[in-house]
Amino acid sequence: MLSDEEIRSIYELVRVYWEKHLKDRGVKLPHLIKNGKYTKDGLVLVYLAKDYPKTRPVSKSELTQFIRSLYPDTNDVQQARHLARQKGWYIISSTRGNHLEVKIPKDSYLLVSLEEPYPGWTPHRKVGISDVDFEKLKQVYNYRCATCGSEEGKPNLKNPRRITKLQRAHIDPKDESKGYIPQCDECNRAYRDWFVFDKLGRVITIANPRVVLRASEEVQKQVYKILKLKYEGKEL
Repeated sequence: MLSDEEIRSIYELVRVYWEKHLKDRGVKLPHLIKNGKYTKDGLVLVYLAKDYPKTRPVSKSELTQFIRSLYPDTNDVQQARHLARQKGWYIISSTRGNHLEVKIPKDSYLLVSLEEPYPGWTPHRKVGISDVDFEKLKQVYNYRCATCGSEEGKPNLKNPRRITKLQRAHIDPKDESKGYIPQCDECNRAYRDWFVFDKLGRVITIANPRVVLRASEEVQKQVYKILKLKYEGKEL
Protein backbone atom coordinates (compact mmCIF):
# COMPACT_ATOMS: atom_id res chain seq x y z
CA MET A 1 0.00 0.00 0.00
CA LEU A 2 1.04 3.60 -0.44
CA SER A 3 1.91 5.94 2.40
CA ASP A 4 0.42 9.43 2.64
CA GLU A 5 3.72 10.87 1.47
CA GLU A 6 3.78 8.58 -1.58
CA ILE A 7 0.16 9.38 -2.43
CA ARG A 8 0.80 13.12 -2.34
CA SER A 9 4.07 12.80 -4.26
CA ILE A 10 2.52 10.75 -7.07
CA TYR A 11 -0.47 13.07 -7.27
CA GLU A 12 1.86 16.06 -7.63
CA LEU A 13 3.64 14.27 -10.49
CA VAL A 14 0.29 13.63 -12.17
CA ARG A 15 -0.75 17.25 -11.65
CA VAL A 16 2.45 18.55 -13.28
CA TYR A 17 1.93 16.36 -16.36
CA TRP A 18 -1.75 17.33 -16.49
CA GLU A 19 -0.91 21.03 -16.30
CA LYS A 20 1.61 20.72 -19.12
CA HIS A 21 -0.06 18.24 -21.48
CA LEU A 22 -3.70 17.57 -20.64
CA LYS A 23 -5.37 20.59 -19.06
CA ASP A 24 -5.82 22.48 -22.33
CA ARG A 25 -7.20 19.33 -23.96
CA GLY A 26 -10.11 19.15 -21.56
CA VAL A 27 -8.95 16.23 -19.41
CA LYS A 28 -10.36 16.62 -15.91
CA LEU A 29 -8.02 16.33 -12.95
CA PRO A 30 -9.84 14.91 -9.91
CA HIS A 31 -9.22 16.45 -6.52
CA LEU A 32 -6.95 14.40 -4.30
CA ILE A 33 -8.56 15.70 -1.11
CA LYS A 34 -12.09 16.99 -0.62
CA ASN A 35 -13.68 17.92 2.69
CA GLY A 36 -10.56 16.72 4.45
CA LYS A 37 -10.63 13.21 2.94
CA TYR A 38 -8.99 11.54 -0.03
CA THR A 39 -11.26 11.19 -3.05
CA LYS A 40 -11.64 7.76 -4.63
CA ASP A 41 -11.02 9.17 -8.13
CA GLY A 42 -7.80 10.79 -6.95
CA LEU A 43 -6.63 7.64 -5.19
CA VAL A 44 -7.28 5.38 -8.17
CA LEU A 45 -5.44 7.74 -10.52
CA VAL A 46 -2.51 7.88 -8.10
CA TYR A 47 -2.36 4.10 -7.77
CA LEU A 48 -2.40 3.59 -11.54
CA ALA A 49 0.29 6.27 -11.99
CA LYS A 50 2.70 4.65 -9.53
CA ASP A 51 6.23 4.39 -11.04
CA TYR A 52 5.18 6.40 -14.12
CA PRO A 53 6.21 6.10 -16.93
CA LYS A 54 6.88 2.45 -16.06
CA THR A 55 3.29 1.73 -15.10
CA ARG A 56 1.87 -1.77 -14.95
CA PRO A 57 -1.57 -3.36 -15.33
CA VAL A 58 -3.47 -3.26 -12.04
CA SER A 59 -6.32 -5.63 -11.36
CA LYS A 60 -9.71 -4.37 -10.26
CA SER A 61 -9.40 -6.46 -7.09
CA GLU A 62 -6.05 -4.83 -6.26
CA LEU A 63 -7.54 -1.37 -6.77
CA THR A 64 -10.50 -2.32 -4.60
CA GLN A 65 -8.19 -3.58 -1.86
CA PHE A 66 -6.25 -0.31 -1.95
CA ILE A 67 -9.40 1.82 -1.73
CA ARG A 68 -10.76 -0.37 1.07
CA SER A 69 -7.65 0.38 3.12
CA LEU A 70 -9.04 3.92 3.37
CA TYR A 71 -12.73 3.29 2.72
CA PRO A 72 -13.52 -0.13 4.28
CA ASP A 73 -17.15 -0.14 3.09
CA THR A 74 -16.20 0.03 -0.60
CA ASN A 75 -17.85 -2.77 -2.58
CA ASP A 76 -16.66 -2.31 -6.13
CA VAL A 77 -14.22 0.18 -7.65
CA GLN A 78 -15.47 1.68 -10.93
CA GLN A 79 -13.29 4.80 -10.86
CA ALA A 80 -10.70 3.60 -13.39
CA ARG A 81 -13.34 3.17 -16.09
CA HIS A 82 -14.92 6.53 -15.24
CA LEU A 83 -11.56 8.31 -15.31
CA ALA A 84 -11.11 7.18 -18.91
CA ARG A 85 -14.63 7.52 -20.25
CA GLN A 86 -15.82 10.60 -18.38
CA LYS A 87 -12.64 12.51 -17.58
CA GLY A 88 -10.36 11.69 -20.53
CA TRP A 89 -7.41 9.90 -18.88
CA TYR A 90 -5.54 7.45 -21.12
CA ILE A 91 -6.45 4.34 -19.15
CA ILE A 92 -7.14 1.11 -21.00
CA SER A 93 -8.49 -2.21 -19.82
CA SER A 94 -8.56 -5.79 -20.99
CA THR A 95 -11.91 -5.11 -22.66
CA ARG A 96 -11.91 -1.40 -23.53
CA GLY A 97 -9.55 0.91 -25.36
CA ASN A 98 -6.69 -1.56 -25.75
CA HIS A 99 -5.41 -0.62 -29.21
CA LEU A 100 -1.84 -1.37 -28.17
CA GLU A 101 0.09 -4.59 -28.42
CA VAL A 102 -0.01 -4.96 -24.67
CA LYS A 103 -1.37 -7.99 -22.88
CA ILE A 104 -3.60 -6.88 -20.04
CA PRO A 105 -4.95 -9.50 -17.64
CA LYS A 106 -8.70 -9.86 -17.34
CA ASP A 107 -10.42 -7.19 -15.23
CA SER A 108 -7.28 -5.04 -15.11
CA TYR A 109 -6.41 -1.45 -16.00
CA LEU A 110 -3.29 0.24 -17.33
CA LEU A 111 -2.45 3.95 -17.33
CA VAL A 112 -0.77 4.36 -20.72
CA SER A 113 0.23 8.01 -20.75
CA LEU A 114 0.09 11.27 -18.83
CA GLU A 115 0.92 13.19 -22.00
CA GLU A 116 -1.97 12.10 -24.21
CA PRO A 117 -5.71 11.95 -23.45
CA TYR A 118 -7.75 8.83 -23.99
CA PRO A 119 -7.99 8.17 -27.76
CA GLY A 120 -11.09 9.80 -29.15
CA TRP A 121 -11.67 11.83 -25.99
CA THR A 122 -13.84 14.87 -26.58
CA PRO A 123 -14.55 17.17 -23.63
CA HIS A 124 -18.22 17.72 -22.91
CA ARG A 125 -19.08 21.16 -24.17
CA LYS A 126 -22.31 23.05 -24.31
CA VAL A 127 -24.26 21.60 -27.21
CA GLY A 128 -24.82 24.09 -30.02
CA ILE A 129 -28.44 23.20 -30.66
CA SER A 130 -31.31 24.19 -28.40
CA ASP A 131 -33.79 21.76 -26.89
CA VAL A 132 -36.53 23.22 -29.08
CA ASP A 133 -34.50 22.82 -32.27
CA PHE A 134 -33.45 19.31 -31.30
CA GLU A 135 -37.09 18.38 -30.76
CA LYS A 136 -37.85 19.60 -34.28
CA LEU A 137 -34.89 17.62 -35.61
CA LYS A 138 -36.16 14.45 -33.94
CA GLN A 139 -39.54 14.99 -35.60
CA VAL A 140 -37.84 15.08 -39.01
CA TYR A 141 -36.37 11.65 -38.23
CA ASN A 142 -39.68 10.32 -36.87
CA TYR A 143 -38.08 10.07 -33.43
CA ARG A 144 -35.66 7.41 -34.64
CA CYS A 145 -31.90 7.09 -34.47
CA ALA A 146 -30.50 8.26 -37.80
CA THR A 147 -27.92 5.47 -37.73
CA CYS A 148 -29.67 2.31 -36.52
CA GLY A 149 -33.35 3.27 -36.66
CA SER A 150 -34.16 2.62 -33.01
CA GLU A 151 -37.28 4.52 -31.94
CA GLU A 152 -37.18 6.79 -28.92
CA GLY A 153 -38.94 5.34 -25.89
CA LYS A 154 -38.89 1.78 -27.25
CA PRO A 155 -36.40 -1.10 -26.84
CA ASN A 156 -33.16 -0.40 -28.67
CA LEU A 157 -32.66 -2.48 -31.81
CA LYS A 158 -29.03 -3.18 -30.90
CA ASN A 159 -29.64 -3.76 -27.21
CA PRO A 160 -33.31 -4.62 -26.53
CA ARG A 161 -32.72 -4.52 -22.78
CA ARG A 162 -32.27 -0.75 -23.02
CA ILE A 163 -34.95 1.80 -23.82
CA THR A 164 -33.89 4.11 -26.64
CA LYS A 165 -33.00 7.66 -25.74
CA LEU A 166 -32.03 9.99 -28.58
CA GLN A 167 -29.02 12.25 -28.21
CA ARG A 168 -27.53 15.10 -30.21
CA ALA A 169 -24.71 13.79 -32.41
CA HIS A 170 -22.37 15.90 -34.53
CA ILE A 171 -22.42 15.16 -38.23
CA ASP A 172 -18.74 16.13 -38.18
CA PRO A 173 -17.14 16.10 -34.70
CA LYS A 174 -14.46 18.50 -35.96
CA ASP A 175 -16.91 21.03 -37.41
CA GLU A 176 -19.98 21.91 -35.38
CA SER A 177 -21.31 24.09 -38.22
CA LYS A 178 -22.12 20.93 -40.21
CA GLY A 179 -25.05 20.34 -37.87
CA TYR A 180 -26.46 17.37 -36.01
CA ILE A 181 -28.36 14.14 -36.36
CA PRO A 182 -30.28 12.29 -33.65
CA GLN A 183 -28.51 9.14 -32.50
CA CYS A 184 -29.50 6.66 -29.84
CA ASP A 185 -27.20 6.46 -26.84
CA GLU A 186 -25.92 3.07 -28.04
CA CYS A 187 -24.74 4.44 -31.42
CA ASN A 188 -23.51 7.72 -29.99
CA ARG A 189 -21.39 5.92 -27.43
CA ALA A 190 -20.03 3.42 -29.96
CA TYR A 191 -19.08 5.91 -32.68
CA ARG A 192 -17.93 8.71 -30.34
CA ASP A 193 -15.86 11.18 -32.42
CA TRP A 194 -14.38 8.57 -34.75
CA PHE A 195 -16.41 9.31 -37.91
CA VAL A 196 -18.17 11.89 -40.07
CA PHE A 197 -21.79 11.08 -40.97
CA ASP A 198 -24.16 12.14 -43.70
CA LYS A 199 -27.68 13.28 -42.84
CA LEU A 200 -28.93 9.71 -43.18
CA GLY A 201 -26.67 8.64 -40.34
CA ARG A 202 -24.24 6.76 -42.58
CA VAL A 203 -20.48 6.93 -42.04
CA ILE A 204 -18.84 8.75 -44.95
CA THR A 205 -15.29 9.31 -43.71
CA ILE A 206 -12.98 9.26 -40.69
CA ALA A 207 -12.97 12.18 -38.27
CA ASN A 208 -10.34 10.91 -35.84
CA PRO A 209 -7.29 9.23 -37.42
CA ARG A 210 -6.66 7.15 -34.30
CA VAL A 211 -9.56 4.93 -35.33
CA VAL A 212 -7.07 3.23 -37.65
CA LEU A 213 -5.40 1.77 -34.56
CA ARG A 214 -8.55 -0.26 -33.95
CA ALA A 215 -8.06 -2.11 -37.24
CA SER A 216 -6.13 -5.34 -37.65
CA GLU A 217 -2.36 -5.24 -38.08
CA GLU A 218 -2.78 -6.13 -41.75
CA VAL A 219 -5.18 -3.25 -42.40
CA GLN A 220 -2.90 -0.82 -40.55
CA LYS A 221 0.00 -1.89 -42.79
CA GLN A 222 -2.13 -1.34 -45.89
CA VAL A 223 -3.10 2.13 -44.70
CA TYR A 224 0.56 2.90 -44.04
CA LYS A 225 1.53 1.82 -47.57
CA ILE A 226 -1.21 3.96 -49.12
CA LEU A 227 -0.24 7.06 -47.16
CA LYS A 228 3.47 6.49 -47.67
CA LEU A 229 2.93 6.29 -51.42
CA LYS A 230 0.83 9.47 -51.35
CA TYR A 231 3.03 11.63 -49.10
CA GLU A 232 6.57 10.30 -49.50
CA GLY A 233 8.90 13.17 -50.28
CA LYS A 234 6.27 15.82 -49.54
CA GLU A 235 6.32 18.30 -46.70
CA LEU A 236 3.55 17.73 -44.16
